[in-house]
Amino acid sequence: MQALAGIDDSEELSSVSGPRRVTVLGATGSIGRNTLDVIRHFSAREDFRVVALTGMANVELLAAQAIEFGAEIAVTADEEKYHALKAALAGTGIEVAAGSLALEEAASRPSDWVMAGIVGIAGLAPTLAAARAGGTIALANKECLVSAGDLFLAECASSGSAVLPVDSEHNAIFQVLEQNQRHAVERIILTASGGPFRDWPMARMADVTPQSAAAHPNWSMGMKISIDSATMFNKALEMIEARHLFAVEPGQIEVVIHPQSVIHSMVGYADGSVLAQMGSPDMRTAIGFALAWPRRAHVPVERLDFAKLSRLDFEAPDEQRFPALRLAREAMTAGGLAGAILNGAKEAALDAFIEGKIGFLDIARAVEDTLDHLGPGEEPDTLEAVFEADRSARETALKLMVA
Repeated sequence: MQALAGIDDSEELSSVSGPRRVTVLGATGSIGRNTLDVIRHFSAREDFRVVALTGMANVELLAAQAIEFGAEIAVTADEEKYHALKAALAGTGIEVAAGSLALEEAASRPSDWVMAGIVGIAGLAPTLAAARAGGTIALANKECLVSAGDLFLAECASSGSAVLPVDSEHNAIFQVLEQNQRHAVERIILTASGGPFRDWPMARMADVTPQSAAAHPNWSMGMKISIDSATMFNKALEMIEARHLFAVEPGQIEVVIHPQSVIHSMVGYADGSVLAQMGSPDMRTAIGFALAWPRRAHVPVERLDFAKLSRLDFEAPDEQRFPALRLAREAMTAGGLAGAILNGAKEAALDAFIEGKIGFLDIARAVEDTLDHLGPGEEPDTLEAVFEADRSARETALKLMVA
């Protein structure tokens, strides 16, 4: 088992003197907003220098963030929003740009620490650009590992970029994964809330609406990621991520339902010990850990009151109700482009469900049908191969759903 790319606990994360240069990709999303909130809390302003902030359509918020944090450049991925962003930042001296190429250019600017918080396959190219620039990558984008794990980590190793996981589960594993005991790791245990439907009968799940699927019981997240949690595709993607991040075999990755979301994940060792990371369900804990690493700093999150924790429950996931977990194991075993195909098909099926074109249970069926139809393909060696697999998976899933 190899260490995460670029990670060496014996050294400081950055040897840079003076303010740390920080970039936030996806600043207007939930991860980005929480990242800036942690920076706001940490900083006496001289501690951090914000290089670039990027967003999508919410240019009003992006402009306000850029002004507050004195960003060098603000970039919207939506080219049609360029003039609105330009007008909002007129007279500030902040550089403005728009479009996918501008995202990559901003991501590649020298930074000590980059939050990779752009959701979906759109975040792959900018995050890879940041990795090639050699900064530390706080990784919240799943597609970098699910769709292009070997390619992405190879680029990080080549440039010397460190990768710090920000997903609460992988961040938890990182915190309790003893670097000098990696040979003794037996299993990685990912916890899952089970979402809002973990106890529902299958017949009732067939009538789930997008609105009810988006109502996560513990975490405050966007609509798509909340629905991914309800189908457990979010956990399926995390299984694939864990394999790449921690260099374990598919059979060493377990999932357990833990409705309270207090234990965020665990590592089991050869001597029978299981180390767990616990905390309130708040994204700022993992973000703050990644931003302050290798030290720990005060983060303004609710503290656990163990006297008020009446119980911590665990149960095995029902893979008939949640076939996404089985599909993840099959994709990991198949290798090649199976991860990219799984993710692309899932995205197409998720959009179709939100639009009312298919039912909740049809999401997993569409993904499985697409994987069966396309096969895993060869291991990608270029971004273009990953994007092509994603495009093909989406098109194939749409065709199979309407067939």
